[in-house]
Formats: sequence, structure tokens, C-alpha cells
Amino acid sequence: MIYKYEVKILLKDNVNDPQGQTITESANRIGFNGINSIRSGKIFIVEIESDSDDEAKKNISEISDKLLSNPIIEKFSFEKL
Repeated sequence: MIYKYEVKILLKDNVNDPQGQTITESANRIGFNGINSIRSGKIFIVEIESDSDDEAKKNISEISDKLLSNPIIEKFSFEKL
């Protein structure tokens, strides 16, 4: 069976996000008042063929940790689509 997942990669909370800071400052400058923080990230859509949902989740977690993200500075989450 083919499963489809959305994988979100974000910088860890304690890691500086210059792109997010720039977007936050720009948002406030053009009139979006009250924006305290914007964090940037990446989204991947992954289709995986697997015999079971549990095996697919295991493989998505592994590829997210070993290939799609840098576990030193990034965190990931995923959900089935």
C-alpha cells in the first residue's frame, strides 16, 4: 500500500532563525501589528510504499531524522495525509 506523509522541519526553539526574524520585522513594518515571532521551516511530501501503517511511520521517522533534517539544529514532525 502507498502512504503519503507531510514532514515539517523547523529549527529547534533555541536556534536563531534569521529568516524568521526578517519576516517578523517586515510584517510589523508593513502594518501587521502584534506579530511577535515567525519561525521559518521546510515541508516535504513523502509517498512511501509499505506493508503496514506502523512500518511506514517508522520509515518516515527514520528518513526525517537521517536525511531530511539536521538533528543537531532542527526538529521534525510528520502526519499522514
